[in-house]
Amino acid sequence: MAVLEKLRGWGIFLSILVALPLLLFIIDPSQIIQTVQSVSSKYDVGKIGGKSISYTDYQQEVEKYSRISEMLSGTSSTSEQQQKQIRDAVWQNLVDQNLFIKNAQAAGINVGKAEIMDLTNGENVSPVIASLFVDENGAFSSERLVDFLQNVDEDENSKAIWNYLQEAMITSQYYNKYNALFANSNIQNAIQVNRSIADNNTTADVEFVMSPFTFATDSTVVVSDKEITDFYNNHKDFFKQNATRDIEYAVFQVVPSAEDIAAANNDFVKLYDDFATTENVRSFLQRNSDRQWDDRWYKAGDLRSVNADVDTFVSEHNEGVSPVYTSGNTFYAARILGSATMPETVKVRHMMFQSNEDGQHLADSLLAELKKGGNFAELATAYSADRNSNTDGEFGNIGEISQSTIQYLPTGFNAIFNAKVGQPFILQSNIATHIVEVTEAGAPALFKQVAVFEKETLSSKETFNKFYNDANRLATLSAGKLANYRAACDSIGTYSHSLTINEGTDTYGSIGHAKEVTRWAFDNKPGKVSNIITVDNNYFFVVAVKGAHKEGLAPVSEVSDAIKNQLYSEKYAAKRQAEVAEQIAGLTDLEAIAEKLGTTVSTQNDVAFASMSARSLDPKFIGAIAAAPEGKISGPVAGSYGVYVFNVLGRETGSFYTDSDAKNANSQLMNYALQMIVPVMMQDADVKDNRARFY
Repeated sequence: MAVLEKLRGWGIFLSILVALPLLLFIIDPSQIIQTVQSVSSKYDVGKIGGKSISYTDYQQEVEKYSRISEMLSGTSSTSEQQQKQIRDAVWQNLVDQNLFIKNAQAAGINVGKAEIMDLTNGENVSPVIASLFVDENGAFSSERLVDFLQNVDEDENSKAIWNYLQEAMITSQYYNKYNALFANSNIQNAIQVNRSIADNNTTADVEFVMSPFTFATDSTVVVSDKEITDFYNNHKDFFKQNATRDIEYAVFQVVPSAEDIAAANNDFVKLYDDFATTENVRSFLQRNSDRQWDDRWYKAGDLRSVNADVDTFVSEHNEGVSPVYTSGNTFYAARILGSATMPETVKVRHMMFQSNEDGQHLADSLLAELKKGGNFAELATAYSADRNSNTDGEFGNIGEISQSTIQYLPTGFNAIFNAKVGQPFILQSNIATHIVEVTEAGAPALFKQVAVFEKETLSSKETFNKFYNDANRLATLSAGKLANYRAACDSIGTYSHSLTINEGTDTYGSIGHAKEVTRWAFDNKPGKVSNIITVDNNYFFVVAVKGAHKEGLAPVSEVSDAIKNQLYSEKYAAKRQAEVAEQIAGLTDLEAIAEKLGTTVSTQNDVAFASMSARSLDPKFIGAIAAAPEGKISGPVAGSYGVYVFNVLGRETGSFYTDSDAKNANSQLMNYALQMIVPVMMQDADVKDNRARFY
């Protein structure tokens, strides 16, 4: 009985053990393995050198790089573009470590310990190191590097930065060596140089007759299924494709109703008097406006990007409050709080200290030292907490600041526009105490301090529900099926967009942040229709999948039409060439040939083969001109647009293309080849980049 109870307790486990062998008789074991692999690979961001990169591992690297970026830049805020740059840098590092460096080592390249020491603090310091550890003159400072390294073992942040710099330095050295291997093997001998010079300096004058191809289909030119299949099998590399989906979608944008706009106008007008009279404009805007208080001052034209009417009012008045202006669904009013003549730009340097009593004392002491003739850069190097300002190699130098860029400095720095040139002063910002000096001032202009009260009309709950219900009606009528979707779009008068997307598609028309639409399309089979997909809480999508194209080779059925068109063009051109040859047989005069073909004789001067200067001519015709004898009827030649019969009247050789030009052109080709090294490696190793699924 106890044994029976134990077996009952193991019931589910035993059923799996029994079912699995039975399943293996029905399903090919390789299919099970393939299924498991496909499910697990769905959560990989890619594959490099045969190694799968999981999302978890990749994201850990992204977070590590983000922390290093924050430590090096001194700021924790990153934009969407900066985040993408970090993700790209992480991916490139993975490619370098798992593919490029291994290939470089296989070619006999290595970076040894003695070399690393030399790159770190020897006679050949790596630019990676030299660009970060600099003195007040912008030159590499081994002392600063040593100071940094003394703290590496004790500080985790310093250790992370140093590991990152070492890896970047070593990787850079591998690239330098591998590129040098290629560049030094690029030998252009004298014959090649002379040929390049001759090709580029030789031009031809030609007279010709062209019998153009017709746009009508020639029923006598037949392309068989076998020819299509043979072409496909012989040119499979032409038909590699990324995974795509063919979709149709309807989108419902939530826009304010006339009632919403009228209500917003009433609310704006009610607040207008408070805006015009309040003594605390900053607080008013914080509570009521979509546009907050801005410390910058504006000159004529600066506010045009906000609203043209606001800009005109500010340009024409020195004080007062504007009327209410409307643009689309947004209401504006401007209040001029002051006007002043000040320089458009100033060049500034500073030192930064703690915003406490100690910081204030240090600032007072150093300001006194400066007034006695102390060196600003040297004092900034020794005492300033800002270790990033180093414009033009001068420590503490922020560089040129304008009213449009003042927003990137701490609050309180507006005082620089009223400061005297060459007279340092203490400035208290929202984050620290500073000694600031304006070293140069630009031309003066009239600026005004302006508060802009801005309010966009938001859709009411009733309006939101109306558009949601419209989208829901389409989704309900579609009932998950493509045929129903199309009929529903017709019946309710909704426009359906057609689009082919890849896994990286994030924008649909002007609508961004729509990756959820893409994910749904790639997770569903052709013929399926989605429920409502909400984007930015302002757009409702209903999506139908028409077709799915897997990554790899496109099936011959999908590309047969394109192959057929290409083969038809080739066969048609050959047929027309043969027909023209038969028509003009025995004729030795271009005028007679033109008359026979029902066309005229044309001329073209200075046709050059190498430079392709005569871009209006058929490329195949230009090639034929380069090889044809002078003074003799040549052709017929089948080009891309017609059949040509021609006579090279003469050639001229110039001297404008020199030996230096030939070598520069060869160098440019080599630079292009160097840029293609890693992409070719990635193609050869079949690197998979699936990051678009996740970001």
